[in-house]
Amino acid sequence: MPASERVPAVGDGLTGPAADLALLTHGELTVRGRLRDASNAVLYCSVEYEGREAHCVYKPVAGERPLWDFPDGTLAQREVAAYLVSEATGWGLVPPTVLRDGPYGQGMCQLWIETAPESENDGLLALVDGEEPEPGWKAVGFAEVGQGRTALLVHADDPRLRHLAVLDAVINNADRKGGHLLPTAEGQLYAIDHGVTFNADNKLRTLLWGWAGEPFDADTRDVLGRLAADLSDGLGDRLAGLITAVELQAVRDRVGDLLGTGLHPVPSSEWPAIPWPPI
Repeated sequence: MPASERVPAVGDGLTGPAADLALLTHGELTVRGRLRDASNAVLYCSVEYEGREAHCVYKPVAGERPLWDFPDGTLAQREVAAYLVSEATGWGLVPPTVLRDGPYGQGMCQLWIETAPESENDGLLALVDGEEPEPGWKAVGFAEVGQGRTALLVHADDPRLRHLAVLDAVINNADRKGGHLLPTAEGQLYAIDHGVTFNADNKLRTLLWGWAGEPFDADTRDVLGRLAADLSDGLGDRLAGLITAVELQAVRDRVGDLLGTGLHPVPSSEWPAIPWPPI
């Protein structure tokens, strides 16, 4: 079902994510520029509807480069699927995202997030000297920093990042880099760029390995239990229009496995566990 048939129009009574989804779905898109560093077409746009205006990112399917290991569906569909799973957790980690027609055809449209004034990764990621992280930090591994030197890559022992690590495990994110983390001045953490997710094969690559092998907390166990139920009902129905039946079953299997072990996953030895470049 097209997004425009699922999302109500902007009007009285709509606030928060519901209003954002309505604006993104029904609003008029105007391209303002292009983000040149992206490997696929990423357009910076304004979107306006019934007196409300915001900025957003529009990624048309026509601007996607084919990926041999993600042959089914589109990057745009997987971005929307990641948003749906994020919302089902209640953690709100992915900005409002819809699938819609735009100036260059169908694509993903996602609310633009203004980050905190300081560097996006301040307080979340760091390269430090020494063999062990300081209190409040989790070790990821050693990285070359030039001139034959190495440093320890660490991330904050932050509940927002821990939630994101779980979300990435559920959606099988193959590319969680530091530049995808968007902290806001209000203390919210958003994560973007979810085009290489939901593969039926295990492809988890992330910077957030600090909790590998540790038990889930009670909140995470509850969230995974609700996800398991929702994947057999409403959420599963919505994802079925965005990813393949095999990929959807793999999501159900991953959630079941996570519930069964009760532990954060550990890196595989069969492929690089950390994306490059990591930050």
